[in-house]
Amino acid sequence: MVIDQTRVPTGRAVPSDAERLAALRRMKRVATSLLVMAAAVFAVSFALQDDIAWLGYVRAAAEGAMVGAIADWFAVTALFRHPLGIPIPHTAIIPKRKDEIGATLGAFVEDEFLSEEVVVGKLASVGIARRLGGWLAEPANAERVTAEAAVAARGVLTLLGDDDVEDVIERLARRHLFEPEWAPAIGRIGDRLVAADQQRAAIDVVLEKAEAWLAAHPEAFGRMVSDRLPRWVPGFVDRLVDDRAHHEVLAFVREVRAEPGHPLRLAIDRWLAELADDLQHDPAVIARVERLKADLFDSPRVREFAAEAWASVKQTLDEALAEPAGELRTGLRSAVIEVGTRLAADEALAAKVDAWVVDAAAYVVRNYRHEIAGVITETVERWDPRETTEKLELQVGRDLQFIRINGTVVGALAGLAIYTVATGVHALAV
Repeated sequence: MVIDQTRVPTGRAVPSDAERLAALRRMKRVATSLLVMAAAVFAVSFALQDDIAWLGYVRAAAEGAMVGAIADWFAVTALFRHPLGIPIPHTAIIPKRKDEIGATLGAFVEDEFLSEEVVVGKLASVGIARRLGGWLAEPANAERVTAEAAVAARGVLTLLGDDDVEDVIERLARRHLFEPEWAPAIGRIGDRLVAADQQRAAIDVVLEKAEAWLAAHPEAFGRMVSDRLPRWVPGFVDRLVDDRAHHEVLAFVREVRAEPGHPLRLAIDRWLAELADDLQHDPAVIARVERLKADLFDSPRVREFAAEAWASVKQTLDEALAEPAGELRTGLRSAVIEVGTRLAADEALAAKVDAWVVDAAAYVVRNYRHEIAGVITETVERWDPRETTEKLELQVGRDLQFIRINGTVVGALAGLAIYTVATGVHALAV
């Protein structure tokens, strides 16, 4: 797997896997070249040391370098695999102890990084609310948040099953809209409207519409009157009766409109007050309203209502979320900027948000840190041993090659020192 370079908080670039692999191979070549060089020097100095005395020191140094290089090569290789493919005991340590290493790493993270003191202390010192507020207050960032939220919301709308949502709407409608008795609630609302004279506006609208209709359709009203007269009545009498009736009714409606204390208005007020009282206290009226409700909202109609309501809401939301310049997206973007501005400027609000975040993090760490750290253990357990070895070697293998290089150098110095001391002691003894 190859990853792109990113930036860590220290500002250092994190190399990609390809770069790590190239560096590992390069360091392996360097370490192996030193071993080959030491072997070549040893061969030459060993062959000529009898003729050239000081080459004995070179031979000893080269011999020590080879021993150190081979020993450290064995040690480094034994971590990841069997040296030369030979199943020597206590080699290929990482593949064999992969699960134990994962458990140890998970326990280390749990104890050292997911402790409540560490997490709370770090979050308390960061000032999350102020930083988040400053970030959200930037229009570009607010647009990004809005766009991501819109995509997520549209995804949720797509995933939601229509039948399931319709079932929920139907159940909620039956429980909160259809199961309660309507009559008492309507009666209480009517009581308040009549007590506040709010019904007068509705009556005025009805009277206004009636007057306008009567004035515009005199012939329609006339036919309703003349059709009830005997057939032997002359036609001109029909017309007179029609005209007179139309004129009287129109004048009556205008009189009711113009006079707030008209007896008809007062009668309507009394009737509405009595109706509101009956709706609340008369069992017969209440039962009649319940029968009307049951007839109106029988099961198929409720289901249709739920389907239509959900389809309308879903379509409206989807279209609003898909339009970047729409009112919903624009309002959400403005709200995000406003929240960010308040978080950045309002110290009291920022302190509250910081306290909520710290409390939430402390609760999560306190109750779920073992499960969080367990992800490391479970992930390592699922890894293939060979894959685990390659991953770890890729991360630390380059640094381990320095051990081989250092072993070669230290071995050369140690071999030279031992040979020098031995030669000096031998010369003193002779």
